[in-house]
Amino acid sequence: MARVGMRLPERFDALDPAVIEDPYPTYERLRAQGPLCRMGPASFGVTRYADVAALVRDPRLGSEFPPLYHEMSAGDGPAAAFFQRIILYRDPPAHTRLRRLMSKAFSPGLVRGLREHIGDLVDELLDPAAERGWFDAVEELAFPLPVLVVCELMGIPRADRSEVRPHALNLSKAFAAMVPEADRADADASVLWLRDYLAELLAQRSKAPSRDLLSLLLAAREGDDRLTEEEIVDNAVFSFFAGFETTANLLASGCAALLEHPGELARLRADRGLLPTAVEEFLRYDAPIQGTARLVRSPVEVGDHTVRAGRVLVLLLGSANRDERQFGDPGRLDVGRDPNPHVSFGGGLHHCMGAALARVEGAVAFGRLLDRFGAIEPAGPALRRTNTTFRAYASVPVRVA
Repeated sequence: MARVGMRLPERFDALDPAVIEDPYPTYERLRAQGPLCRMGPASFGVTRYADVAALVRDPRLGSEFPPLYHEMSAGDGPAAAFFQRIILYRDPPAHTRLRRLMSKAFSPGLVRGLREHIGDLVDELLDPAAERGWFDAVEELAFPLPVLVVCELMGIPRADRSEVRPHALNLSKAFAAMVPEADRADADASVLWLRDYLAELLAQRSKAPSRDLLSLLLAAREGDDRLTEEEIVDNAVFSFFAGFETTANLLASGCAALLEHPGELARLRADRGLLPTAVEEFLRYDAPIQGTARLVRSPVEVGDHTVRAGRVLVLLLGSANRDERQFGDPGRLDVGRDPNPHVSFGGGLHHCMGAALARVEGAVAFGRLLDRFGAIEPAGPALRRTNTTFRAYASVPVRVA
C-alpha cells in the first residue's frame, strides 16, 4: 500500500475501551499523522474530511463485498447471507435498480405527512416523565419513538410491537464491523425471525393492500420490472433496522450533548428556528454511524499513499466530522452551525434513504421536549452502549420540570 521508503500509518484499534468511550482524541491524533490509519488485515481507515467526502462518491470504491468478507464479519449463518442481498451492500446495476424501485415507496410526501403524528407520539412518550419529573432519554424516547414510527410505516400491528422490539435491538449486533462470537447467534436468530414475520405480513398485503411501506414496495414498478418477494422482505428488514438505529442514536446523542452544554440548550430554547441546524450539529458532533466500509475496486490515491484494488477502506465519518481543516472549532457544540456539510448520512449512491425521516423525527422530538419542559437537566451520568460501529447510549437520565 505505501510507497517505498514510507513509514506505515499508525494502527487504529476500534475495540479499545477508551476509543469506544470517546474516539475523538484518537481521531485528532490520527488526522495529524496523515489521511490513513491501519485497521484490520488489508484494511485502512480514512481520517480526514476532504478524503472521506470525496471517497463516499468515488466510483472506484464499491459496497458489494465477496461472501467471505461477510462470513468473516458475521459468521456463516443467516446474517451473512442477508447482508449479501440488501441494498446497502449492492453495487450498480443491482443497486441502481433496487434504489429506483424502493425510492417510489420512500417518497418525500410520505415523510412530510408524518410530522404531526410524530409530534403526538413524542407527547405520548413524554407523559410519564411529566408526572415523575425525570425520564431516561434512551429507553423512553430515543429508542421507542423511531421504533413506533417505523412500525407504523411498515404496517406492523400495535399488538405485535412488543414482540418485534427485542429482535430489532438484536439485529443491531449484526451490523458491527466484527460481530463477536457471543452475539452471532442472536444476530442470526433476529434476521430469521424478522424475515419470517415480514414475509407473513407481506403475504397479507398482497391479498389486501394498505397504505403502508410493504404495500408500496409491492406496488413499486417501472415498466415490467418490480421487486421480488425476497427483495422486498430482505430490504424491508434492513429498512426496519435503518429506520430506528440511526435516529435512536441521533436522539440519544442530541439529548446527552444538550445536557453537557446547557448554554446551547438555552440558546435553542430561545430560538426554535435553530432546530434544523441543531439536528445537523448533533449528527456532526457525535455521528450515529462512525464508519462505513468500501471495497477498493481499482487503485485510489489517498494523500501520498496508493491503496490497491482488493483492499478495504473504512471511511471514518466520525473523524471527518471533527476535522479542523473543514470545521471551525470542531470539538465545540454549536446548534447554529451553518454551513455544516457533515458526512453522517454518507453520500453518492449510498446516501441514506431515511435521512429525511431522521431529520423530521429529530426536529419534532427536540421541539416537543422544549415545549413540554421549562427545565431540562442531567439526572445522573449517561452510560454508553458498547459498540464499535454506532455511537450509542444505554442510558441518558434526564430531570425535567
